[in-house]
Order: sequence, then C-alpha cells, then structure tokens
Amino acid sequence: MKISILLPYKENFAKNYAGAVSLFVNDITKESNFKDTTYIFGNTSLKDKLSKNYININIKKNVFRSTSKQYVNSFLEYEKKINSDLIEVHNRPNYIRAIKKSFKNKIILYFHNDPLSMNGSKNIDERIFLLNNIDKIIFNSNWSKNRFFVNLPNKKLLSQKTSVCFQSASSTKINFKNKRKIISFVGKLNSAKGYDLFGDAIIKILNKHSDWEARVFGDEPREKLFFQHKNLKLFGFKNNDYILNTLKKVSISVVCSRWEEPFGRTSLEAASRGSAVIISNKGGLPETTPNAIILESLNSNTLFKAIDGLIRNKKNLINLQKANYQNFKYTHKFVSNIIDTIRKQLIPYILFNIKKNKPLKLLHITNFNDRFNGRLHYNTGRRLNNGFIRLGHNVLNISDRDVINKNKNISDFSGKKALQKTILDSYDNFKADALILGHADAITLETLDYIKSKNNNIKICQWFLDPLGKYGPDYIKNTKRIGDKQSLMDATFLTSDPSVLSKKIENSHFIPNPCDRSFEVLENYNNNCEYDVFFAMSHGVHRGSLKKGKFDDREIFINKLIKKNRDINFDIYGMNDVQPIWGDNFLNKISKSSMGLNLSRGRPIKYYSSDRIAQLIGNGLLTFVDSGTFFKDFLTKDQIVFYDDLNDLNYKLNKYKKDEKDRKRIAQNGKKIYLEKFNSTLVADFILSKTFDYKSKNNFIWDK
Repeated sequence: MKISILLPYKENFAKNYAGAVSLFVNDITKESNFKDTTYIFGNTSLKDKLSKNYININIKKNVFRSTSKQYVNSFLEYEKKINSDLIEVHNRPNYIRAIKKSFKNKIILYFHNDPLSMNGSKNIDERIFLLNNIDKIIFNSNWSKNRFFVNLPNKKLLSQKTSVCFQSASSTKINFKNKRKIISFVGKLNSAKGYDLFGDAIIKILNKHSDWEARVFGDEPREKLFFQHKNLKLFGFKNNDYILNTLKKVSISVVCSRWEEPFGRTSLEAASRGSAVIISNKGGLPETTPNAIILESLNSNTLFKAIDGLIRNKKNLINLQKANYQNFKYTHKFVSNIIDTIRKQLIPYILFNIKKNKPLKLLHITNFNDRFNGRLHYNTGRRLNNGFIRLGHNVLNISDRDVINKNKNISDFSGKKALQKTILDSYDNFKADALILGHADAITLETLDYIKSKNNNIKICQWFLDPLGKYGPDYIKNTKRIGDKQSLMDATFLTSDPSVLSKKIENSHFIPNPCDRSFEVLENYNNNCEYDVFFAMSHGVHRGSLKKGKFDDREIFINKLIKKNRDINFDIYGMNDVQPIWGDNFLNKISKSSMGLNLSRGRPIKYYSSDRIAQLIGNGLLTFVDSGTFFKDFLTKDQIVFYDDLNDLNYKLNKYKKDEKDRKRIAQNGKKIYLEKFNSTLVADFILSKTFDYKSKNNFIWDK
C-alpha cells in the first residue's frame, strides 16, 4: 500500500527541533508494515531530517495567495505522480476540502489538538463535512474525541468513523538503582504549561530538600519567566533522544499544564522511563498513565505538597515509579500496529494479501478475436490471460471489438454504447480488483471514471504493442492512443522502451512480447528443415489477406535480401502476391524453417518488436534482429543473432546456413532463455506487481 502523510505547514521534521507531530509520525512509520511505501511531506528550512521517507515541499511565498493553499496544491502535484492508496493528514482539518476535490482514494485525518480550536473543525457544519468526507478520523485522546462531538447530533452513529489512538514512546530497560534525586519539567516555559507554578513550587522544594535538583528542558521566546536556584538547571531546548535518556535518571516528572492538553506526550514518556508523574487534571493528561498523581486543584501550593510528599515517602515514590514503568504499553510498535490495522480495514484485503497468493479478480479487456473463429487465436491477449490464470487469479474476459461488431445498429451505429454497458454490467456482477486494458481504445473515460467512483481502490492498467517514438510508423496516432486514458491509469506497459516517448508517461514500463509454453511448442533446432529463412508479414491482421495498392517498406529490404542470396532457401509470406498465413497454418509453415527474420516496420526503435519475435525464437528458430533495437541489453549473441544492416545480415545468414552446429546451439539457447525469462506468467506477474505496487519474488531481467 502506498501512503502519503501530510504534516502541518512549517512542522519541523528535523532531528534537532522536532515537534510532537513529527516525532509521532516518524516513530510510527519506522515500525509500520508499510514503511517502505510511505512518503512524508512537510515544509521546513531545517536540515538533518528525521527520515529518508521525508519530502520537503518548498513554497515560494506569494502575498496574493494563501500559503496553506500553495502548500496543499504543491502536495497534490506530488500526489499525482505517486497515486497513493491512502492520504493521511495530521492536525490540519482545513486541508481536507482541497485534497478531497483532487483525491479519490481513502483519507485519514489525525487530531493532535483540540478540534474546536482548529480552522476547519470549529463549527458544527465543518465537523459534519469532515465526517461525511473522510474515511477515518483518529484522535490522540478520548478528551479530543469528546471535544469534536460537542453539540453534534447522533454521536453514537457518527462516531463509527472515528478511533482513539494514543501517542507512543520507545521501550527500554530501566535500572531503578540508577534513579537520582532529580525533578524534571519538559515543555514550553510559559504559564499555559504551568511553568510559573512549577517555578514557585520548585524553589521551595529545593530550599527544603537541598540534596535534590531540578532540570528544566524547553524555551519560550514570547513569555519570560525566570527562576534561579543553585540546584535548578536550565538546559533550553533539547532533542527527544536527549530527553528520553535523561528521563531514565529522573525520579519525579511534573506536567502541570493550565491549558487543556489534548494528550501529553511528556507524561507518557516519563512513565515509560519509570518516573513518578505529577499531572494536572487537564484535557487528555489523565489518559497518559493510570498511575499518575493528579492535581485536582492546580496551584503552586498543591504542586509543592505533591512533590514534597513523594520525596518524604520514598516507598511510595518507588512504587509509583515501578507501576508507571510496568503498566506502560504504548510502544511505537504497539501503536503502529493499531494504525496499520485501521489502514488495512480501509483498503480492500487483496492489496495486502497478494503476496500470500490470494487470488485477484481481473477484468481483462482486449480484442480476443472471437469472430475470426481461431484464425487469430495466437495473440498476446491470450498469452497474458494464460499468465494471469497460471498465477492463480480469476480472470473475466471481454473482447471489446467482438462486442462492438455484434452490436452495431441504427441506435448504436458504432456499437460503442453496447461496449460501455457490457463493461459496466460485467464489473457490477464480477467486482473486479483490477481492469487490464489492451488496445481498448473504444472504452470511454466516462466508463472508467464511473467504475473508479464506485470503487476508489480498483486498479486500472493498460498494455500496448504497437511501435512508439518519433521514428515509428503511426507514432502520433499511437502516442495519442496510450495518452488518452493516462489520467486514470495506475500503470502503462509498452513493447517499446518508455524513453522513446516524446512526452513522459508516469509509471510506464517496458514489457517484452511474451511467449507461452502452450503456444510455442516447436523445437526447430532438432529438425532438418526444408527452408532456411522464414519471414511473414500482413497488410492488416483483421483483413487477413493482401490489399491491393498497399505497400510496406519491408518488401524492398526483403527483395534485396533474396536477390543477394540465391543459395538461401526463403519461405516468405504476406508479399510478392503470396498471401499471409494464420492459425495452425502459420505453425505448419514456421516448422519448416531453421532460421527466422524478425523485421518490424520503420526504423529500429529501442526494445520494440512485433509479437512475431516470440513465435520465432519461442519455436526454436535461429532468430535475427536489428541491433538498433538494443535487445542486446537482455539477450546475448549466444541466444539471438544481431545484424547492423543488409550486408551484415547477408553475411550472417550465409554463415549460419553453413554452420549447422552453431546455428542449432544458438537457436536452442534462444528458445530456452525466452521461455524461461520472457514467458507469459512472468510478464503477467510483472504487470500486476507494478500495478498493485508489490514486490514480486521473480526477477525480471528487462526491468531497469
């Protein structure tokens, strides 16, 4: 699962000045099952970030535009590329409207503060909007949750979309013999945090108990509160690791806030380190530990009495320390598991169980050529189908061109309306986990968008076999065909290298033309063949015969080759008035040649070949391919023969005609490697792994 986490603008996700939200996100992400596919977005000028998962959003300030809007819009630009399954927004309910407009998948909102104090959740209408438009709202305390539901009707019903998940702290072993006579205060040094009360009380404590000391960690540039004593040490702001290490030695920790603390991370961390904790009865502070001393009446006198009582009653002090430590359970791992469980509940199970061989339901839409009664049975769509099924998945096919062909009428002249209905009805009945499109040009964006609206988590990908790049025939038309639906694609798969595209397509990948062990059954290297070289082409697969006036530039190349090689026995189809061949007749003809020429239309394009290459090399013919295709990136000269031009091809055809032993050796190697590394099951697995973003156990030698 891909997760994008959006921090509040200017939240410092940095080691030396991290806030509570940053610490929480970083600690939980490290323990998450999805840590490798989680992206954390924020904005900070500080260096030395907490995690490699972090992406900093740089904003150029514009006095005429809201900084928050710029921040969210910049995040959404990143999100278009990542296409996450889930967005998690921390502590900024006012970001939700903009995100909801652009993002159709699941959204979680985390509250770390009082919801009634925050823009986007102050009034009833805003909170109702959040409940209706967010998939889950997570509060850091029951107090925060109760605040959210103030004056809201139907609280029980509406609260079903919410959960409480406390903050966390790391776990560590504590040796209570190392505890020292130290009292700590951690936080902003202001009256809201009760630092004035602590200062008054601690001076009296240190005067009465001269063998004790107080350590204060924090700063506050906006409010100046000064207290001095020889045993009072002010450390200023320190990073969280420093604080946690110090708390191991602290005996008493004080968190005496005046304001309604939504939770109180400081109290939780002190308890995790075996400190006796004194807290005010404010907000969510009482939820941080069940063994704290709670000040019902908050003033410097009651605080003094609480500290003094613990110092004078050493047995009670030690009991409270050990109780806090033993009852602490909110470790990073514990809380991370809670959040991961919520994530799994929101996203369909199949996204998480695909590694466990759970079957996917795949709706595969391409031209299966049913109307040609087997003449075009040996096609890539059927090869991929075989691969999906061998992987254990449940595949429902729709042959789009056949549906169109059968349903043309006066009210649906093109037959495309019937196709949209067939797809929508099939989806409703089948509830596919993914749509896989192959050259399915007639499917409308409206149809795909409608399916997406019914299931935000459905995956949609497309594969495309025709040549691309500026040197390819019909490249403008072909580029448009794959680009038309790109906005709704999770992945695109091409038999040309994506680098040849004039405009980059996100999450696009090269796939080889797959072979299939049930289709490529010949072993021509074991036969004494009647012909030397096989070559076949057609003027149109669906037409099935030569078309008058149609010309292919390959005819010039082939005729020159024939003219140069009177001693080589060619078997040529689809030109010179010889009709193209199909189906089983194709297999019969190909079985009679020892070598095959893989020649595509136009100039060579990186990695491009028609699906003919799978039939040639997969059936054990020594296969020749133009070196300009760069197939040498994954095949060697011991598996296939590369030629540079007509003269080079002429030389090598004659060489291998004479050298029977080497010809058969290379042909056998070629079939073996192609069936082993480029088979339909591997290509199908590659398609699913990129579409669903899981790591396959297979190695794809074409994937760079």
